[in-house]
Amino acid sequence: MPLERTLSIIKPDATKRNITGKINAKLEEAGLRIVAQKRIRMTKAQAEGFYAVHEARPFFNDLCNAMSSAPVVVQVLESENAIAKNREIMGSTNPATADAGTIRKEFGVNIQDNSVHGSDSLENAKIEIAYFFRPEEIVG
Repeated sequence: MPLERTLSIIKPDATKRNITGKINAKLEEAGLRIVAQKRIRMTKAQAEGFYAVHEARPFFNDLCNAMSSAPVVVQVLESENAIAKNREIMGSTNPATADAGTIRKEFGVNIQDNSVHGSDSLENAKIEIAYFFRPEEIVG
């Protein structure tokens, strides 16, 4: 099976609580390799561009404000079936209904402050990775 890459973002609620290492440990334990990583402070304009697909949704402004409220860790994860594997270890969007042992169940605060973002498809992963990383920044 070919290797896939997916984007992972450790959100502001998690960076504020200094739990990026705990989240990365869970990702790595699940067999995902971190092949690119940087800590950034997303501007509101960057958040709006990244989440443009949700622009018409009622939560769009709150989401963009939250994502630009503190640093995030953007990273590229790699493995076989990386997208599905990452989504499984992240857990469902709402921490209250996420499965035990998932990142969102263990670390998420609520549906918005759920600690992590992950690409939902191979097509979106390529777009999302390119939003934050130049090809030479990804070292496999």
